[in-house]
Amino acid sequence: MFKVYYQLAKPGIIYGNAITAAAGFFLAAKGAISWPLFAAMLVGLSLVVGGACVFNNIYDRDIDASMARTKDRATVTGQVSRPAALIYGTILFLAGAFILDRFTNNYALLAALVGFITYVLIYTPLKRKTVHATLIGSISGATPPVVGYCAVAGRFDLAAGLLFLILVFWQMPHFYAIAVRRLQDYAAAGVPVLPVAKSVKNAKVQILLYIIGFIAAALLLAVYGFAKYTYAVVVLLLGLWWLALSLQGFKKNPADDQIWAKKVFLFSLVVITILSVTMCLTAVLP
Repeated sequence: MFKVYYQLAKPGIIYGNAITAAAGFFLAAKGAISWPLFAAMLVGLSLVVGGACVFNNIYDRDIDASMARTKDRATVTGQVSRPAALIYGTILFLAGAFILDRFTNNYALLAALVGFITYVLIYTPLKRKTVHATLIGSISGATPPVVGYCAVAGRFDLAAGLLFLILVFWQMPHFYAIAVRRLQDYAAAGVPVLPVAKSVKNAKVQILLYIIGFIAAALLLAVYGFAKYTYAVVVLLLGLWWLALSLQGFKKNPADDQIWAKKVFLFSLVVITILSVTMCLTAVLP
């Protein structure tokens, strides 16, 4: 049963957010790492994110039941009842908020709450109604590095704003690649993601534009002196590689779209992982 509840909190999303939160933390710390603060930030944020994911699972039971990749979730199969899931999600959220409030600061807590509220109360219901829900959802996904940064800095400044923009610009092509790859699932569930509501070609154009925005926002961290130029070189190389991969989508036949989308999606994970690790390493190494 532990595994069932563990999966209900979407551990993949938790770990992904933890990586970007660590990047924000190390960027602000500039080598002066407080490990107890880091642990408190990471545990508190992870619990809040897990709580948000549980609430999302509860609300999306009907959609999940009609999609191949989500039809076996515990809230769909009945392994976890709705009341039990509500209690579980609430406990995760309250525990995480308490840890952030007690051991970090108000800025970190506020950023986490913005992410939670945006994801649970705005994005989750709106994704059934509007194509713009993806952009709203990117707000919640962009808060973890801000939480990490604010936990150290105790303020929201230009660097925190740039971290937020970087994650927004990264998430949009990441999400759109998923939508193209799972086009039939989203269409069957009646979820108006961009390639369903508009077209796959429209999604390809948006992916291209957002990757350009990602490269620009990521480089600004170095331009303004918040990150080292070693980081800038890594970001530029990764960004251009990702951009080249996105351009391949305009040359392929429609039958190849899902293969192309899978490559764009998988490389987006490589991009955010290497970017975050580089941000951490360049912040602590001379």
